Amino acid sequence: MTTDLFAGIPASVRLKNPLPLPPSLNEPELLAELAQQSEKNKLDFLFLGAGSYPHFIPSALKHIVGRSEFYTAYTPYQAEASQGTLQVIYEYQTMLCELTGMDVANASMYDGATSLAEAAFMACRITGRKGIVVSSAVHPHYRQVLRTYCNAADLKSVETPFDIKTGRTANGLQLTAESACFIIQQPNFFGNIENVSGLADKIHTAGALFVVSADPISLGLLKAPGEYGADIVVGEGQALGNPMNFGGPGLGIFAARKEFLRQMPGRIVGATADAEGRRGFVLTLSTREQHIRRERATSNICSNEALCALAACVYLSLMGKNGLRKVAELCLQKANYLKRKLRGSPSCSLIFPDTPCFNEFVVRANKKIGVDLVPFYPELKGCRLVCITELAKKESLDKLVHDLVAA
Repeated sequence: MTTDLFAGIPASVRLKNPLPLPPSLNEPELLAELAQQSEKNKLDFLFLGAGSYPHFIPSALKHIVGRSEFYTAYTPYQAEASQGTLQVIYEYQTMLCELTGMDVANASMYDGATSLAEAAFMACRITGRKGIVVSSAVHPHYRQVLRTYCNAADLKSVETPFDIKTGRTANGLQLTAESACFIIQQPNFFGNIENVSGLADKIHTAGALFVVSADPISLGLLKAPGEYGADIVVGEGQALGNPMNFGGPGLGIFAARKEFLRQMPGRIVGATADAEGRRGFVLTLSTREQHIRRERATSNICSNEALCALAACVYLSLMGKNGLRKVAELCLQKANYLKRKLRGSPSCSLIFPDTPCFNEFVVRANKKIGVDLVPFYPELKGCRLVCITELAKKESLDKLVHDLVAA
């Protein structure tokens, strides 16, 4: 049987001898080995971010999302059998609206990248235009996904540059009569806070929509995008109670103004009453190709992120308004503490020293710390993106300063 299974594989590429692997371990031995290997880590905080962030996750959250009643991410097709899941999604949507300043929200995007691409497509449907303008200070992976989407849909994505001195989106919107939307990230990929004063008016005057990719944790401090004129708000919700897990799964945040409700992708849960007048929850809109004709669908994303949305819902419930603000304050304070300590260092320079940042900033240093920016921005040779969250201890920050200065 084994021979037949591999019969189609050429002998030239088959292994002649077993792989040089150590002998197998039983579970206690394996755990001891992993513990020993983990002790080799020199830092208790790795300063890695760039879209996936280490935040504290309350123990109660882990217990709730692990309950059998919720331990599936599948679509709640039968309302009579799925009231718990539907209510969770409804509450999650409500919290997202409060957080972003938008009127409606969904719960079915894969991650921040697909949310952004779907928002661009939504803007094209609403405006009837085929041009998309996105800041080059938006996450490189998000822009890459957007380009992939556009290539298959006869749409054109244009990237407007960032200011090399400030690390913010450069002035000059580059909008034309064919531009459906203008997209920024807040804070942007470099961790810098974009200047959004008057931006929405300029975009709307050009007949385009304003799309903002927002860090949900930062909204504990920063003004909600809806307050400065955003039409569609997207983002990565991993930071809301979901572990990093080596890069996934993510949670695509998606919210918009009420007038654009029927152009939103994914599914939307609404509240209703049954035949006896009792409150209940149903899938109000499901404009996926799995539900309706493909040519009328707003999106072909057919997976459901309800389990990740549940984690976000529980996280926001446990933290509350004051708790979320406290997390955001700690991120801001610790990042700027480190930034101040590095200012003026002869061996480590701040690239955008005078631009306000949230929990990330860019340095030029010889030490391999944070995320190397060269693969994404060749003009930033030798520069690295450093991330700090509320979990970073002062001792870790001071040790990093010592190591960078001594490098």
